[in-house]
Amino acid sequence: MKNQKFNAGEYVDQMALLLDLQLPDEYRDGVVANFERIQTIAKLVNEFPLPENVEAAPIFEP
Repeated sequence: MKNQKFNAGEYVDQMALLLDLQLPDEYRDGVVANFERIQTIAKLVNEFPLPENVEAAPIFEP
């Protein structure tokens, strides 16, 4: 799965079908652009190195 490139347009089309969402053509390009931005942000977060001894906190306290 790691070798496959995320295709935002295909994802939007498939999710619209799955959710029975009527996505007007004039909005599709904007939705795809937003998912491409989300992908870029998520990639930064997912690629951030963490030490092996880091554990998730059971309760978040800012």
